[in-house]
Amino acid sequence: MIQITEMHEGKAGLCREVLDDLPEWFGIPESTTAYVDASAGLSMFAAHVGKQTVGFVSLKHHTEFASELYALGVKRRFHRQGAGRALIDAVEKYSRGKGTSFLTVKTLGPTNRDPHYTATRRFYEAVGFVSIEVFPTLWELKIPVC
Repeated sequence: MIQITEMHEGKAGLCREVLDDLPEWFGIPESTTAYVDASAGLSMFAAHVGKQTVGFVSLKHHTEFASELYALGVKRRFHRQGAGRALIDAVEKYSRGKGTSFLTVKTLGPTNRDPHYTATRRFYEAVGFVSIEVFPTLWELKIPVC
């Protein structure tokens, strides 16, 4: 059974632990460090299976109406077992309670054929996200983001 808790302490450590388990998605050391550093100041929820923490989502609040799923990761061993969906459900419930109307997420766009990010886009689509815009230069010229 997956349980979700809101994190108040240890956010950076959890972020680092999970992202280090996912080098296919978070393999650029500088970017990973930026996610870890930012996580300490963001809202965060953790997914637990038994006594083990298996994933997290951090939430960046942009305005009173919109927040961004800043980083989401589930340890590889626990993929496709419901932890990611449970984290999204928790963030949606939390956001509704705060009066937030919009949740966004950024990931690599479909012109990037990396199979890991294809799976990421499919996951986000399965939990209700839609692609609304591609930002060809947000991260790098060769990395389109939607």
